[in-house]
Amino acid sequence: MKTNINFNKYFKIFNIFSIILIFISIILLISKGLNLGVDFKGGTLIELRATDKQITITQLRQSFLNMDLGDISVKEFGKKNDFLIKFEKKQTSNNNLIGEIKENLTQSIGPGFDFRRVENVGPKVSSELLKSGVIAIALSLAAMLIYIWIRFEWQFSIGAILALFHDVVLTLGFFSLFNLEINLSIVAAVLTIVGYSMNDTVVIFDRIRENLKKFSDIKIFDLTNISINETLSRTIITSLTTLLALVSIYIFGGQILKGFSLAMILGVFFGTYSSIYIANPVLIILKVSQRTILKEDKD
Repeated sequence: MKTNINFNKYFKIFNIFSIILIFISIILLISKGLNLGVDFKGGTLIELRATDKQITITQLRQSFLNMDLGDISVKEFGKKNDFLIKFEKKQTSNNNLIGEIKENLTQSIGPGFDFRRVENVGPKVSSELLKSGVIAIALSLAAMLIYIWIRFEWQFSIGAILALFHDVVLTLGFFSLFNLEINLSIVAAVLTIVGYSMNDTVVIFDRIRENLKKFSDIKIFDLTNISINETLSRTIITSLTTLLALVSIYIFGGQILKGFSLAMILGVFFGTYSSIYIANPVLIILKVSQRTILKEDKD
């Protein structure tokens, strides 16, 4: 499918729009912050074994939601009938929290549960987990920057890192705006977004580099537009197939996967957009030419 869409005609307007969104997202992250889940805030951890193997995560989660326990995370752990439950409220000497939970589970599901482990997760452990998540995202961005710097020219690396920054900040800004919970699965989604966005950008950058070597008489403004159109069918097909899978997970994957799939859906939209309207305009602004490519190759 060959197209001839003038993507660069309004790139300045889209750049201003993106800068405004990034500014709003940063303000939200500073003023409102993120709604950190139990993974990062600490609370109570329960390792539970159900004698009835037909019990599902959805049933357990719904039962815990009926109690006032704060943020709740329910996951399968080990065998099919083993579950790991984390929630914000802590067991103390002043409450019989575990006894209340046992009674609630017996009434709502049945008596077949074995509480194999119960412990409090302190704020120090949770803060270290949050620190590790931030370091993982920062290191992934740094690794991508180094890869692009080696694979392409420095002008390309600036465009790529700005696109990655755009995608991550807007995704986190969206979660902050709607007070959506941030847990370990969201950190995993953000890391995946970084990889997806970089893949989209590299495909277009490869074509731009090839065309720069072939055409010396075409200015970078027109050449980037030609390159985007040449890779557009691949970009659309990849994005649509990925979105189909993610939307299915969001609708049918249950509550536990909603946050992850939503973050990924946002990442696909932002990544596709930024590869066209963030990464490529940087090449235009920095006036990349055939001389730039040939000089780097010669060095």
